Amino acid sequence: MVRLRAYLLSAPLIILCTIMFGTVSVLVSLFDKTGDTQIRVARWWSRLLLVVSGVHVTVEGLEHIDPNGSYVLASNHASYMDTPVVMGNIPLQFRFLAKRGLFTIPFIGTHLTQAGHIPVPREDPRASVKSMQLAAETIQQRKISMLVFPEGGRSEDGVLQAFKEGGAYIAIRAGVPLVPLVLIGTRNILPMHSGMVRSGHVTVRVLPPLSTEGMTLKDRGKLTEQMHGLIAAELGVGEVVGREIA
Repeated sequence: MVRLRAYLLSAPLIILCTIMFGTVSVLVSLFDKTGDTQIRVARWWSRLLLVVSGVHVTVEGLEHIDPNGSYVLASNHASYMDTPVVMGNIPLQFRFLAKRGLFTIPFIGTHLTQAGHIPVPREDPRASVKSMQLAAETIQQRKISMLVFPEGGRSEDGVLQAFKEGGAYIAIRAGVPLVPLVLIGTRNILPMHSGMVRSGHVTVRVLPPLSTEGMTLKDRGKLTEQMHGLIAAELGVGEVVGREIA
């Protein structure tokens, strides 16, 4: 029954919503070059996507963040539904870093570019560092937040992977707190290698911000370890930390 609902109801509605909101996003971009309105459109798209998919979201810890503040949000990554879940439920004006391939998808790619999200060319380390620097500058100039997935990609088996140091790099360079986010249940609603969103329940847990005050880029490894440890503890897994920048 769940699979039948996904094929006959959720999938067509998701496609329709994406086309409709993608068109609206392109139109509003003609009048708003800041990307702020496109983010509002994306937030409504995300919420509607979750509704038509039968996904219920519980958010914990919103009291830890100021809706008008600037942060680097760093989340575990197990599903393509992670971004809509965060977008629809975290009340911050933020952009995110995403692999460059997403920017080639019709409607989605156009929205990502015009809204000011930042592509990361994973195959080019130097270009990746430039993307991190751009993200930090965007935070400082626009007084907004940035979402990163420090695992670098979705977890194949749902187990928390090693963290790369890009999130800590951006937070320290921008001089803003790093906020660990824990997503629980997104892999169940859209597993890797699956194209069908299933109904279910997801929890978004916002952990207290980690201050970067007084830190230099040499401290990014220590900050990454701290962030990984906190998220790992919430997920109930062991700690494994990476040392790459991007």
